[in-house]
Amino acid sequence: MQHTGIFIIAEAGVNHNGSLDLAVALLEAGAKAGADAVKFQTFKSEKLVSRYAPKAEYQKSAGPAGENQFDMLKRLELSEADHKTLINHAKALGIAFLSTPFDLDSIRLLYDLGLPLFKIGSGELTNLPYLRAVAGFNLPTILSTGMSTLAEVAGAVNVLAAAGLEQSKLTLLHCNTQYPTPDSDVNLRAMLTLRESFPQLGGVGYSDHSIGLEACFAAAALGADVIEKHFTLDRNLPGPDHKSSLEPDELAGLVRGVRRIEQMLGNGVKEPSPSERPNMTAARKSLVASRPIAAGELYTTENLTVKRPGNGVSPMRWDQVLGTPAKRDFAQDELIEL
Repeated sequence: MQHTGIFIIAEAGVNHNGSLDLAVALLEAGAKAGADAVKFQTFKSEKLVSRYAPKAEYQKSAGPAGENQFDMLKRLELSEADHKTLINHAKALGIAFLSTPFDLDSIRLLYDLGLPLFKIGSGELTNLPYLRAVAGFNLPTILSTGMSTLAEVAGAVNVLAAAGLEQSKLTLLHCNTQYPTPDSDVNLRAMLTLRESFPQLGGVGYSDHSIGLEACFAAAALGADVIEKHFTLDRNLPGPDHKSSLEPDELAGLVRGVRRIEQMLGNGVKEPSPSERPNMTAARKSLVASRPIAAGELYTTENLTVKRPGNGVSPMRWDQVLGTPAKRDFAQDELIEL
């Protein structure tokens, strides 16, 4: 990922409900919130799912009773013309348009439309022909790893590499695909496992489906290079993903929080910061005369003590000062000099 700072993807997904106007509004909300990219989904229902495939459990409450996955997805497709409109609008807004392709034709379409990177969803991690098709374009690629074992992730990484994707262009996202993800299943330390296991890759990150912002903030603090989170204009809209999505003001809060955390992480050098340097004199201590001391008198535990301020002789020199002669007279409470 050629990007300074954490790359924040606002995942619109299918929260446009098949409406181009709603998709445009999502782009605008993502840009206003300060996200780096707004991501949609590109698919042809006929290529993605059989007509007999049932909905996932979390999708069953969305849409008409008895509706199958095919009928639901058909309502949520964006046309090629829709894509072009959204890409142009994203450019005008200064935000990246991204989309996850779900079939081979969609991979080609997104490449031809000039998308800057590929985002592979967790469900494609074991889809060898798909992985080869993406890798063949050698674009920066982000791969979500929900539902997978470390061995399966390694298998996908190897397929992508063998098919032509430079390893430094690949970012792995830890992910849990349950909407919403129970806190006990978030397992953010798995993101660190990905970093340790694949140090040759471009980075790691976290795609979040849990409630709230805490998991994203924790991922940022743990060193995520990419953070992805679903958002919607209104959690009460009909559709499968709205209920587990952030609303625009929450998305803005996510971006603000992550940017603050980036600043707070700092450079890792342990030294006094510019803001605290002025405090050193007031808060630290020095060697001080505990009673009047005559010139030539030896310093002892009886005539020396330690008090603020800290702009005199450091108390860390206590042992070396004891037994040496005072260079002049010192009044009680006066900072001694060597």
